Amino acid sequence: MADSTDLVPFRQRIAEALPSANIPTLLLLLYQFTGQEYWLNPPFIPVKSRWDENDSGGLAIELQTDVRDAALAAIMAWRQGAHVAKPDLSAEELIRMLTMSEAEPIPPEYADMMIHKLRRYSGAVPDPVCLPEDFHVLIIGAGMSGLAAAIRLRQLGVSYIQIEKQDRTGGVWHSHYYPGCGVDTPGHLYSYTFAGGNWSKFFPLQQEIDDYFNRVAREFGIESSIRYSTECLVTRYDEESRTWHSRLRLPDGTEETLVTNVVISAVGGFTTPKWPSIPGLGDFDGPVVHTSKWDPEVTLDGKRVAVIGNGASAMQVVPAIADRVSALTIFQRSRQWAAPFPKFRMPVPEPVQFLLREVPHYEWLYRLRLSWIFDSQVHAALQKDPAWPHPDRSVNAVNDGHRETYTRYIEEQLAGRPDLLAKVIPPYPPFGKRMLLDNGWYKTLLKPHVKLVDSAAAHVEGKSIHGINGDTHEADVLIVASGYDITRFLLPVQVIGRNGVTVREVWNDDDCQAYLGTVVAGFPNFFMLYGPNTALGHRGNFIFTIESQIDYVLSILRQMGEKKLVEVECRQDVYHRYNRTIQEMHQDMIWSHPGMSTYFRNDRGRIVTNSPWRLIDYWKLTKEADLGDYRTLAISAPDRFERAVNGS
Repeated sequence: MADSTDLVPFRQRIAEALPSANIPTLLLLLYQFTGQEYWLNPPFIPVKSRWDENDSGGLAIELQTDVRDAALAAIMAWRQGAHVAKPDLSAEELIRMLTMSEAEPIPPEYADMMIHKLRRYSGAVPDPVCLPEDFHVLIIGAGMSGLAAAIRLRQLGVSYIQIEKQDRTGGVWHSHYYPGCGVDTPGHLYSYTFAGGNWSKFFPLQQEIDDYFNRVAREFGIESSIRYSTECLVTRYDEESRTWHSRLRLPDGTEETLVTNVVISAVGGFTTPKWPSIPGLGDFDGPVVHTSKWDPEVTLDGKRVAVIGNGASAMQVVPAIADRVSALTIFQRSRQWAAPFPKFRMPVPEPVQFLLREVPHYEWLYRLRLSWIFDSQVHAALQKDPAWPHPDRSVNAVNDGHRETYTRYIEEQLAGRPDLLAKVIPPYPPFGKRMLLDNGWYKTLLKPHVKLVDSAAAHVEGKSIHGINGDTHEADVLIVASGYDITRFLLPVQVIGRNGVTVREVWNDDDCQAYLGTVVAGFPNFFMLYGPNTALGHRGNFIFTIESQIDYVLSILRQMGEKKLVEVECRQDVYHRYNRTIQEMHQDMIWSHPGMSTYFRNDRGRIVTNSPWRLIDYWKLTKEADLGDYRTLAISAPDRFERAVNGS
């Protein structure tokens, strides 16, 4: 129970927060705190929102006032020690609550995953893992996925060594800091289930995201144990000792070989810049900077700037620098769909930050709502309808509705500029390429000193960039926003498995495949996070996918300890069957549509980045590892087992 002297300022802070709080979430909170069915029925049923998390719920002002007044009373009662009426929500209750809150039916099959998330939000830790004392794991990388892996291993008592080639944690969010860099997933969703973000913006920018990962590393006690400025050059499986031998480059340039029983790769996918093949690019008479390797010393103010590319990073950097430059020319190789972004740069009011921080049930329910809106809604609309009569422009009726909605939005943004409309509206279906959010892109195109060239750059001479359409444009600075070599997973590390075969040989360079995006046949005791076919092309919270992969790896480690296994290796038949299955699934999805080029596909036309699964399907697949999918080797005698895992 709170001290009475604390209640007055607490009440005042909550009262200040409620006018900006999310009404559908408050309705969920009221039901959980009071147990009253009243809050799940008319007249409090929210109206469906088109774009975002629906803060008002579409309710009349007087009904919103009733909700806020009741929420204040319920929160104050809880603060003073009143019991929560529904502390453990049942599957049936959760589905009913979310169906009301989202104003659309939520399939009952989602209940178990929602319960799982709520448990994680409240601090639940997975079952312990018992391994021999000298069993060690190497984690390569301390970005988003590497930190989560280290935290879970530490919580469960598994010995690990973690290396990071940068000078601190944060991964891509530490290495990338071009103007406008930020996340296109809500910050409260772009957070670990076990660590909220206390975000200052609904869609935070790079520095705050980097700070979040570093704060989490400190709070969970793993930051000081990371070996920074240490890079893994090669990791090789030794079949005799059944251990991995990893050659590391240390901060002083010397090398060391580290022997561990397991390797977890958390190197990520956004590590190797992809440079366009443009003759003369390297000889441009001025600064050339790639968004992934931004040079803050490059002067943009008052300069003529050209941007190569119009994808995700370009859509962030262009609006961020437009008002600083004298002229801005954008070379667009292909057109992009961009959806409305109502909360772009919108701050989370400080009182709402207080509400999220001090009333955890509100934060948990808010995040649960977001996870449905951003993780699950769109997937069904990405399936091809073989009877759909307009397959060139869309893949089904719902997708065609998306096309109409987004086209109408673009027309509103570029009203009076038919010349621009002719350049920007894509001919392919929405979501066929990565779906972008409008960071002020269309309004920037209207500025008089901004020019959109509907053509790729053909070659560069001096300060001149020549488009393939024959036009020539002058620039003082050239920004390359051409993305990453995302189809070549594990590219920063040479991984050598059984019989001395490298993963690049197994994958024929860029034909990357993995079982559950996590393991590769022929590479025992090796796991990767953010592997092939795990990205969420339909939007969503990729952090939860990573956490699901980590749970899967922990399940294998747990069973290795229980069964005294020294080696687990994905079976070839399981590996190939899984990858055939997901490619067959992709053939029925939008990403195999022939009307666009996309980094989702490799040079052979295979979808190598995106997952075809709904998030719930992938979660079910990774909840518990089935060792029947693996070749395993056990040493029965305890003394022999210990010698084997130590490489003796």
